[in-house]
Amino acid sequence: MTTSRIIQVGSVPMGGGSPVSIQTMWDKPVSIVDDSLIAAVDNLNRKGCDLIRFALPNLQAVDQLAPLLKKTTMPLVGDIHFDYKIALKAIEAGFHKIRINPGNIGESWKIEEIIAAAADHGTVIRIGANEGSLNTSGEWSASARSQRLVEAAEGNLEIFERKGFRDIVISLKSSDIDVTYLSNKEFRKHHDYPLHLGITEAGPLIPAIVKSTIGLSGLLKEGIGETIRISISDSPEYEILAASELLTNLGLKKGRIKIISCPKCGRTSFDTHGFLESIKEELNTLPLEASVAVMGCSVNGPGEARHADLGITGNGKQVLIFKQGEIIRREDICSAKEAFLEELEQLRQEFSS
Repeated sequence: MTTSRIIQVGSVPMGGGSPVSIQTMWDKPVSIVDDSLIAAVDNLNRKGCDLIRFALPNLQAVDQLAPLLKKTTMPLVGDIHFDYKIALKAIEAGFHKIRINPGNIGESWKIEEIIAAAADHGTVIRIGANEGSLNTSGEWSASARSQRLVEAAEGNLEIFERKGFRDIVISLKSSDIDVTYLSNKEFRKHHDYPLHLGITEAGPLIPAIVKSTIGLSGLLKEGIGETIRISISDSPEYEILAASELLTNLGLKKGRIKIISCPKCGRTSFDTHGFLESIKEELNTLPLEASVAVMGCSVNGPGEARHADLGITGNGKQVLIFKQGEIIRREDICSAKEAFLEELEQLRQEFSS
């Protein structure tokens, strides 16, 4: 298996053994960079997003988004189709990476101008192929389709390699799990470009998470894939949280809380769902590599979650907070959240000292 070369996307190293980076795409048109946009982007960063992509449908969109480059530390990616002038302007503005489809940019001289500008500015280019742009004739098996996907990506690479441009990320994406797996595995055998993984058009929240987990886990376990997007027909926040959870459970991402919680049942004396909802921002943004349990009753509390670094459960009108199975505080329900967050911060300090 070919090892990926390393490239630098702004402050984020990609490939060469670097941590797998997480990305999403902003889901609304942007007319102005205001405080709410900056806060939302920074919040995604705190939740695990390493770089974020914005659609640049016209030249005006570049001007509208360019101020964000100086307002956030997260690398920005410009998504461009059809007009090579948009790509040139995005590169000049300082976007750290652009995504183009060489097939819809047009004549080769336009692509060559993009390559020259990217080389001058240190801009990374993402190219690749998806099944929507492939010839549908021929055998329709997963292996045959994956081979056509690889050939399409290699065809897109030709002009870049001819010009000696190597700061490239490749994506081979399909809504089919098997095609995605086979095409990326085959491509990695022959090329060392960092791979952008994703199951494209994966659907709404639950189907998308299931399909993406099945489709990407095998590749990631084999060391294939340098950056990922969990494509979900829902909020970008869910894409980030799903990707972070996947990488954390595969042992590929550090510094995140692992949440242990039980579903409700007839024994429930503590509203696990409501409590989790009330502290989800802290759990999703606190830089802490620890296990945290939110359990519904004393049966599943300190007993089944004994190994948790910090946990909480209910017992009648009383709430119990425990560390590795040992009860350390008893609180009324009205003071439970404040007490638990105090212990969570104390745990962070202990782990960072």
